Amino acid sequence: MTYTGEVEVGGPADVREAGDLRITKVAVGPMSNNAYLLRCTLTGEQVLIDAANEADTLLELIGTGGGSGPWAENGTEGLARVVTTHRHGDHWQALEEVVLATGAQTVAGEHDADELPVAVDVRLEDGARVRVGSCELEVIHLVGHTPGSIALAYDDPDGIVHLFTGDSLFPGGVGKTWSEQDFDSLIDDVENKLFGRFDDDTHVYPGHGSDTTLGAERPHLGEWRERRW
Repeated sequence: MTYTGEVEVGGPADVREAGDLRITKVAVGPMSNNAYLLRCTLTGEQVLIDAANEADTLLELIGTGGGSGPWAENGTEGLARVVTTHRHGDHWQALEEVVLATGAQTVAGEHDADELPVAVDVRLEDGARVRVGSCELEVIHLVGHTPGSIALAYDDPDGIVHLFTGDSLFPGGVGKTWSEQDFDSLIDDVENKLFGRFDDDTHVYPGHGSDTTLGAERPHLGEWRERRW
């Protein structure tokens, strides 16, 4: 089946195979948050990005190894860790329940960790690494939407980067900010740390809505700066 990155609350998950990493995207909750279950297909280890809402939906996904039908596998290794991209409540409504059910390690950016409803086991700084079995995610600290927002980058064996951006980058612009200083910080970080590093074919998986690529968004950076959002 062809991955589209378009999901809706109550609808099926969408699944992409990226080398040894299976990416499963699902929409949950009243704000249609995206949650991403990553599974290393070599080891079975799983990591969830943003336990946003609907714990039952997420736990079912975890138990099937990231899907149903042709993707379901027996012997799933459970959930190793949950990464929270930032402190805003719509991204962690199911966090406590998922962690209690799975025993997963909690992971978040250093500067947002104290605002989460659970103790954070691993506090991430810029450049840290998060393991998903044999695969590795690079942590990219993006200041502006919140002080401790992070993106996570996975470079697959075909040379394609998969970028999980939370609420810092969407199709059509950067995330919401609440001051001129915060906007300047976020647009600078997004331009320098994301667009300045990665190619146009980089896949972007945002915290809400459909996916995009850096190539689709790059021509509009000047417009975003001018309009200030």
